[in-house]
Amino acid sequence: MFQTPIHRTHRSSLLGMLEVMYHTIVRQARSGHRNAVIAILLNMVQGLTMIVAFLLFYQILGLRSSPIRGDMLLFIMTGIFVYLTHIKSVSAVMGAAGPTSSMMLHRPMNTIIAIVAAAVSSFYQQFTMLIIILVFYHILFTPITIHDPIAALGFLILAWFSGCAVGMIFLALKPWFPRFTGIAKTIYIRVNMIASGKLFVVNTLPASMMAMFDWNPLFHIIDQMRGAVFLHYNPQFTSVEYPIYLSLGLVMIGLMGEFFGRQHVSLSWFAGR
Repeated sequence: MFQTPIHRTHRSSLLGMLEVMYHTIVRQARSGHRNAVIAILLNMVQGLTMIVAFLLFYQILGLRSSPIRGDMLLFIMTGIFVYLTHIKSVSAVMGAAGPTSSMMLHRPMNTIIAIVAAAVSSFYQQFTMLIIILVFYHILFTPITIHDPIAALGFLILAWFSGCAVGMIFLALKPWFPRFTGIAKTIYIRVNMIASGKLFVVNTLPASMMAMFDWNPLFHIIDQMRGAVFLHYNPQFTSVEYPIYLSLGLVMIGLMGEFFGRQHVSLSWFAGR
């Protein structure tokens, strides 16, 4: 008749939360398709389509060699992979399950687990796509050399983390301004097609154009990534600290906004949407 309360230690609670997080990450990774392999392949098709499109674009412009001394396709990949990793993490975190989701009825599920699962699954898919494409290109076409692979991986993680930070801001605003947030995310993604700097070399830009893109953390990350990938390129006008500090600040603001929204959540918010 009466249930005996179960006293769980901190260790067992942590293990239980990690288990829930693992299953949520797997569920999120398969959200694009029931088969995880096909989901990754679909993601690869998107990346390859952008690579081919930019190759054709450079061919039309008459640029048959890389603006940086090195492989032309590797120059394109450093921009596209970082860009895709960033915008995918923005969309994944913004689309994470909220406090009114039916998933929150399952203990010990909470919004933080949903956000972390969405972010980790996004990075897993992008990183897997990156490794597969680079390995196939290295084996089938031409050997590639990455000057500092550890630093390059660090900048890829920073692109993912900065995307998660921007996604946290959108996630915190979404319950209050759902339509505006969706439009703002679309504008942000479209603007970054140019403002991310993946189409050009930052060191060759005039000062007037630098002022147009210097606000964007992705602009700094892509330029620093190329400095880590190419031996003969040294970024002069971008920094590592700016995207790190900005991302940390956005994460803290997003977490505070998400916590405030969770305290005032109501099912009626989404009744007519």
